[in-house]
Amino acid sequence: MAFDGITTASIIKECQDLLTGARVNKIAQPEKDELLLTFKTVQGKQVRLLLSANASLPLIYLTDDNKPSPMTAPGFCMLLRKHLSGGRVIEITQPGLERIFRMEVEHLDEMGDLCRKVLICEIMGKHSNIIFTDDQGMILDSIKHVSAMVSSVREVLPGRTYFIPQTENKLDPVAFFSAPSEETFGMTVFGKAQPLYKAIYSSFTGFSPVMAHELVYRAGLDPERAASGYDQGSKTTLYKEFMKLMEDVTGGRFTPAICYENGIPAEYSVLPMTSYPEESLKHFSSVSELIRTYYAEKETLTRIRQKSADLRKIVQTALERTVKKYDLQISQMKDTEKREKYRIYGELLHTYGYEAKQGDKSLKAINYYTNEEVTIPLDPQLTPSENAKKYFDRYDKLKRTYETLSKLTVEVKAGIDHLQSVATALDIAVKEEDLVQIKEELMDSGYIRRKGGTKREKITSKPFHYLSSDGFHIYVGKNNYQNDQLTFQFANGGDWWFHTKTVPGSHVIVKTEGKELPDRTYEEAARLAAFYSSARGSEKVEIDYTQRKNVKKPPASNPGYVIYHTNYSMMIPSDISGLEQVIE
Repeated sequence: MAFDGITTASIIKECQDLLTGARVNKIAQPEKDELLLTFKTVQGKQVRLLLSANASLPLIYLTDDNKPSPMTAPGFCMLLRKHLSGGRVIEITQPGLERIFRMEVEHLDEMGDLCRKVLICEIMGKHSNIIFTDDQGMILDSIKHVSAMVSSVREVLPGRTYFIPQTENKLDPVAFFSAPSEETFGMTVFGKAQPLYKAIYSSFTGFSPVMAHELVYRAGLDPERAASGYDQGSKTTLYKEFMKLMEDVTGGRFTPAICYENGIPAEYSVLPMTSYPEESLKHFSSVSELIRTYYAEKETLTRIRQKSADLRKIVQTALERTVKKYDLQISQMKDTEKREKYRIYGELLHTYGYEAKQGDKSLKAINYYTNEEVTIPLDPQLTPSENAKKYFDRYDKLKRTYETLSKLTVEVKAGIDHLQSVATALDIAVKEEDLVQIKEELMDSGYIRRKGGTKREKITSKPFHYLSSDGFHIYVGKNNYQNDQLTFQFANGGDWWFHTKTVPGSHVIVKTEGKELPDRTYEEAARLAAFYSSARGSEKVEIDYTQRKNVKKPPASNPGYVIYHTNYSMMIPSDISGLEQVIE
């Protein structure tokens, strides 16, 4: 979700409660587009505020963490220290529902007189900025200078007057809430041919697509339906829900929460997200804690994707090469299907060859295997026996090719399956240590050359651990080595084993402790097997399950490969919402 105006309002409320009247204690600029301000509150507590104008991830939040600063402070930081150090926070405000943080600070100037300065943080994507002005709105400096050559809308340079760029054709929802008009609301939102949720966030500042969706959901309307197609009753319902939502925003009634989809943070909101099931939500006591958690988890996932990029490239390259080899072998196998025809031609020529005359180009004969007449092509320059020998030679060559390819295709297909399982393991890796074991597997399998003298890295990755609704412990392998260890070393013969039927995926073990499993536990384990597989995201995945004692590992087979002949199957969605993961 974008850092929208409603999220900004929540941050403003939190800062107002904590920082109004606080003294500016320290000012640091740890990054070129980031400030870290330390305050001493009226209660004597130390509070840090981070303002980031990063083009890709602009943020505002309170934090307990400090960050290292450069040895020499940048000029903008020195200017703020000169004017704001020791100053007292008078007020923190937000213009309308704009993504703008405005903090007014009272301090003593060089003459000892009281004066005021304003620090402004604009959260506007790549146009984000931190601007320092006097009490008359004249810009003293900014963390990013914007000249007329860069922007024709507004210059952000020392000496220029600060103003907020006008948002075209959008209403200020705060001003609208103070003087509401159902007629104006209807004309603004429902006069557009856009989908209803788009009509909302394109009509009011501060609304993100997610919050617009939520508003439409509360009204019980279809967000994708064109706004212009609704009747008066629907318009009134949406208007009332809009007013209720704005009442929460202006009243500072925020309930920060992150929505998780299959254990991954999907969205966040500072207002109740009724469009998501309650069990998928994790609530927070403050919006700053929500923002820190959300982006930290997102950053972890991004970092893992970046760290695994080299391994993915190796696996993908090897997979493409192996698939190409397999396709060629299959094509060659199809060519060998003619071998039996050549054998029969040879036999028939030995039997009926005396009927052929010198120079004949073909011979018709009865195939005594099928009692059907066949026409055998002949080389007119060869005798019938020489033609027969020619067909037998073709048969022998194709037979040898078939026998060789029959073994090779099995081996190459096993290699493809192995590489696909490694690719799946890379997809489900959540920590850097998970990648270590996958890299070791690729080295052991010969896809990565182990440098001379290189020791095996220490393995600290552990399988996923879940607790079923009925209290049974469920374990999920993160890679092929863990799959083998779970199945053949950790599990007992009476434990239950789950795996996707036709696609690569994790081995899932349910520890029974000698007890009978309830149906719900079978289903939850199957859902885990579906989720931790290449079929993740599918509505229906076929899962095989059997007792561990029925699972065997063939000699010299690839890691993670098993066989079984006695099993049950079920179709299950790959959704693990509500399942409790045990953090170890």
